[in-house]
Amino acid sequence: MIETETVKRDREQETVQMQKVGVIGGGTMGAGIAEVCAKAGSTVTVLETKAEFAEAAKGRLDKSIGRGVKAGKLSQEDADAALGRISVTLEMADLADCDLVIEAAPEIESLKTEIFEKLDKIAKPEAILATNTSSIPVINIANATERPGRVLGVHFFNPVPVMPLVEVISTLVTDQAVADEVTAYVRETLGKVAVQAGDRAGFIVNALLIPYLLSAIRMYESGYADAESIDAGMKAGAGHPMGPLTLCDTVGLDVALAAAESLYDEFGEPHMSPPPLLRRMVAAGHLGRKSGKGFYDYS
Repeated sequence: MIETETVKRDREQETVQMQKVGVIGGGTMGAGIAEVCAKAGSTVTVLETKAEFAEAAKGRLDKSIGRGVKAGKLSQEDADAALGRISVTLEMADLADCDLVIEAAPEIESLKTEIFEKLDKIAKPEAILATNTSSIPVINIANATERPGRVLGVHFFNPVPVMPLVEVISTLVTDQAVADEVTAYVRETLGKVAVQAGDRAGFIVNALLIPYLLSAIRMYESGYADAESIDAGMKAGAGHPMGPLTLCDTVGLDVALAAAESLYDEFGEPHMSPPPLLRRMVAAGHLGRKSGKGFYDYS
């Protein structure tokens, strides 16, 4: 069927939402979120706290988008256009005209609430404020603002340009229209798989995944099997694309620990309690791939 100009225009308006997107934090997750939004056509402003962090964020974006060109998944013209839509700033005031702001700061509740308290005073009234938290109750973050109905969780998965899923998390006070608008942006503009979930520890994926990862760590800690055997067993025996201990290293052991603590705090179930080995590895700085050492050595 040939589209009329009106139908075509209406369809384009449905998919081209959130023209201006802010991302707070240019680390692995923040840079990934900025990349997918920019490649989808949004103008993106990334907020960092220091000049050296801003340069590192630019480097991550250049490298990641460049990999897409080398792999033949992105033309050089499209890559240059995407990078041209991204700016990095040290001033939160530069997020004032964003339609959507996604916070991707470290998993520290006090830090996130402080960010949202400041952001609430700067962002335009109709802006939607989102957190990429994987474990902190979204309502605690929303309550730091004067617009809790326009605050929600938008949980991307690492690596963001590759992983298709995004969890859209509504609190008890999030406006359904806001959740629907963000879900439409994630699905129609970013081309991701979006699922809506309620505000409970772990949401959908981590509520199922983290206890499984903790069980693998306990098995390794007890000496029942080595890391290679545990991972091979779940890959070859259960059809998983990645073994649980390799997955822990990929996610980051600090992130896994924070998620486990959140689950245990909320539900108090023994199988959600972080194993001592996980705590010791995080304390030692053995965080997985990002630190060069976890259950495996990446140096």
